[in-house]
Amino acid sequence: MASSLILASASPRRLALLARIGIKPDFVLPADIDETPHKGERPLEYVQRMANEKAEWAASRNSDSFVLAADTVVAAGRRILPKAENEKQATSYLKLLSGRRHRVLTAVALKKDGAPTALRVSSSIVTFKPFSPQEIEDYVASGEWQGKAGGYAIQGYAESFIRFLAGSHSSVMGLPLYETRHLLINAGWPISATSLSEKEPA
Repeated sequence: MASSLILASASPRRLALLARIGIKPDFVLPADIDETPHKGERPLEYVQRMANEKAEWAASRNSDSFVLAADTVVAAGRRILPKAENEKQATSYLKLLSGRRHRVLTAVALKKDGAPTALRVSSSIVTFKPFSPQEIEDYVASGEWQGKAGGYAIQGYAESFIRFLAGSHSSVMGLPLYETRHLLINAGWPISATSLSEKEPA
């Protein structure tokens, strides 16, 4: 078995989600790749490519380890809404998503010992209430949108705007625990509920 588990992500949310199932990566190595969507690339194609490239990037530097990578994208129809980079972009995202349904896709990739990358995708549907101009202004002013796909964080205040969710809450946060657990188990990484009792106290 590979000697260590590497998380190819800088996301503190993904670390926290892994901790829920008793997993603490040995190393965190954020992948340094170009995340620009290709022309005409659909959201599903994009999120799969990103997770795979992140895993490949980290695995190329750690060939004897398990490498876990993930990518999340918010899709309004065929339009990809990447991480909001400024207040103007966050405002435009919220106006676009106001009162409508959108998809959140998270792909999880696991690379092990030079074997082909194992990949799973979780798809969730989220519906926001119609936003008032003041609600958008207040949310943008909160700064919670920073660095979040689609310009919002379901684990924060934005959850109070969600009228309907079908799918995986953890996936919308950035790491679907069902898919992640099964990828790790199928690859031979030890994981069970008993590992929760072995975690260090907070």
